Amino acid sequence: MNTDKLAPFRDGKYICLETFKKDGTGVKTPVWYVLHDGKFYAYTEADSWKVKRIRNNPRVRIAPCDMRGNVKGDFIEGHAQIITGDEEKMANQLLDQKYFLKKIFNLMTKLNRHKRAMIRIEV
Repeated sequence: MNTDKLAPFRDGKYICLETFKKDGTGVKTPVWYVLHDGKFYAYTEADSWKVKRIRNNPRVRIAPCDMRGNVKGDFIEGHAQIITGDEEKMANQLLDQKYFLKKIFNLMTKLNRHKRAMIRIEV
C-alpha cells in the first residue's frame, strides 16, 4: 500500500465509509475510526445495514470527512470484514484512547444491551 494515500487519514476523526447494496448502489456513512498498522478500524451497531452490506459485499470505499459526512478528500478502495476476538479487543482499546465519548457510548451500549460490531478495512 502506498502510504501517501493514507496521509489524509493520519489525524482525522471521521471517515466516510461507503458500502454497497446488492444492486451496486453505494451508501455513505461517517464513522469514527482509528488507523493502526495500515488498517482502519471502525465500530457500529451489530444489526446496522452497513454491517449487513459488508457481509454481502466486502468491497468498500473510504474518504476523510467531517462529522456530517462532507467528504474532504479522495475516496480509496478497500476490503472490509467484521472482526472478533483479540483483534476486536485491540481495536476497541485504540478507539477508546482516541475518542473520549466512546467510553460513554460503551456504558450506554451495556445499559441498552445493544451489540456492536468491529469493522476492519484494508486498503
